Amino acid sequence: MIGMRTILDVADNSGARRLSCILPRGGDLGAHAGLGDIVTAAVKEAAPESAVKKGKVVRCVIVRMRKETRRKDGTYIRFDNNAAVLINEVGEPLGTRVFGPVARELREKRYMKIVSLAPEVI
Repeated sequence: MIGMRTILDVADNSGARRLSCILPRGGDLGAHAGLGDIVTAAVKEAAPESAVKKGKVVRCVIVRMRKETRRKDGTYIRFDNNAAVLINEVGEPLGTRVFGPVARELREKRYMKIVSLAPEVI
């Protein structure tokens, strides 16, 4: 689960590299966020000459999580790192590319644009 102060990698080309979770908005009463949940995060590291600067507060969607998640068919999904994709107020991704696999749970939570940009859906 993604809690407060969790470090997240950025899985898109928006310009941010690493994020620190400030406020998990989904999950159990807002204490933790899971796959497909929106979190508020602070940019800890950013690429030079990018639109997203260090210290900016952004909204993002969790696309990969190290903690295993149980699916309805009884299987579990787990990734090697915690990763997120930056989104705007409408829910569309800021970047034009998504790197690495994303979870199938994003399709159920209506993030089809992120799913279509991803090279692989697991």
